[in-house]
Amino acid sequence: MSSIVIGTLLWISVQPLIRLQASFSRFLCVGCGFGVTKAGLLPAVAARGIGLVIINVTTPNLMFSTIVPSFNSSNITELGPLVLVALIYMLIGITLSWIIKQLFWVPHRFRHGILVAGGWANIGDVPISVALSVMASAPFNGTDDENLAVSYIAVFLLVWSVTLFPLGGHRCVMMDFEGPDLENDEVKERLSTKHSKILSRLAAVFLHLRQIFLFNHPPVKEIHTEVGQNSGEKETPRVTFTHEDSVTTCYRPSEQEEIGVLTLTNEHMLPPKFLDPTSPSLTSVQPGPLLTDGAEKVSTTTGPPDSITGHVTVAHAHWFHKFISLAFGFLRSLLTPPSLSIIVSFIIAIIPSLKALFVPGVPGTHIPSAPDGQPPLALIMKTATFISGASVPMGLITLGSALARLSIPLNQLSSLPLGAIGSLAVGRLVVMPVLGILICQQFTHIGLIDPSNNVLRFVCILLSGLPTATTMVFLTQVYSGTGNAEHLSAFLIPQYIIMFVSMTAITSFTLHILFG
Repeated sequence: MSSIVIGTLLWISVQPLIRLQASFSRFLCVGCGFGVTKAGLLPAVAARGIGLVIINVTTPNLMFSTIVPSFNSSNITELGPLVLVALIYMLIGITLSWIIKQLFWVPHRFRHGILVAGGWANIGDVPISVALSVMASAPFNGTDDENLAVSYIAVFLLVWSVTLFPLGGHRCVMMDFEGPDLENDEVKERLSTKHSKILSRLAAVFLHLRQIFLFNHPPVKEIHTEVGQNSGEKETPRVTFTHEDSVTTCYRPSEQEEIGVLTLTNEHMLPPKFLDPTSPSLTSVQPGPLLTDGAEKVSTTTGPPDSITGHVTVAHAHWFHKFISLAFGFLRSLLTPPSLSIIVSFIIAIIPSLKALFVPGVPGTHIPSAPDGQPPLALIMKTATFISGASVPMGLITLGSALARLSIPLNQLSSLPLGAIGSLAVGRLVVMPVLGILICQQFTHIGLIDPSNNVLRFVCILLSGLPTATTMVFLTQVYSGTGNAEHLSAFLIPQYIIMFVSMTAITSFTLHILFG
């Protein structure tokens, strides 16, 4: 590829990010939220109220005004791959966050929220703005590809909304604020104790494997038994194995010892080929109590069969009631404004006769127009579009407000969970894009993603490298009860700084894959 073509692709990649990230109006919104909070004009309670307005008013209207015009029945064949890719990205993000949580200490009030921060990305204004800018220029086809890209992003938005609200992903944020608070030192001490236990278990496994290797690897040259004294109390059978390079002596437990101890000792001390009771090498060793005897003793103390059946029936009833409770909880969560908006929007979008009531120019429909020449319910769509316009500015203002409450002196940076913060930023903006490219390329290779659909391929790869959703700021402010989101803000700042470089690289590399 010539340097001119590479420069063109790089400019196409940088242009939407300049319009999105370096836009003075967007930075002004964040600055306004930061400034009014520092001036004491936007207290925490007010920030919490703005978060409720965003979740229950502006976000549902944004979903409705985006999904209805951009999605239609002709996109239904791509619905499966889009949903699958969205779920895979979410599971990868949650897994990376869980690993980070095991390796690095995380504030107690963010112990569950870090899973949401890793699994739910900023699917909304960021990818839509980038996709619209890229699709408007060659080598894409302008308006048609713009609408197609938005419709594909709407599917990711649906998966994002359904998993966060009806399926209970937001409850992880709520769980962070249950129970008493813990100091950071106590959290670090618990994590250190957990690491010590894991290392001790790994060491035990290593020793066990080494013991098995030593028993199975060298050939045994000689075996004999003898009776010796153990601590001067009683005679104890003793078996001696003579190897080429070592001599191993195993003491056989007495019959009074427990079956579990005898079985464990024999299995770990005697090589498998000497466990055969018919082996002539062990004819001089008296066998211990049989395992079946112990099994009979256990079975005689477990109670009559009727009591076991009763316990099973009670367990089944418990799980049935639990399933019913979860089902009703899921149905209740579907009635929340964001979830209900998503469901209604997709139903309207895929039924042409319903869509034509809101959007003009729907093929195959003949809906009489209103006196102004617009669809009968176009006023509802215009109102939703108007309200949704407040979603992004209000979100940026509350983000600036949350950042303003992150007051940590420079000489106390070590008090922050720097390991978890840096790992989450690298995981979301470096590791996940690499995995996203590999997954999408493999899906294209096997035919799950149409190789000729460059818009679909671009959207799938683009959405693998997004930072954490700013919606988490609103959720944290709502569930904290104080309107604060200090921990989350510390995790968001590095991601949105790295996004300048990472999304430029992802967009440029994706265009190189598609058209290079």
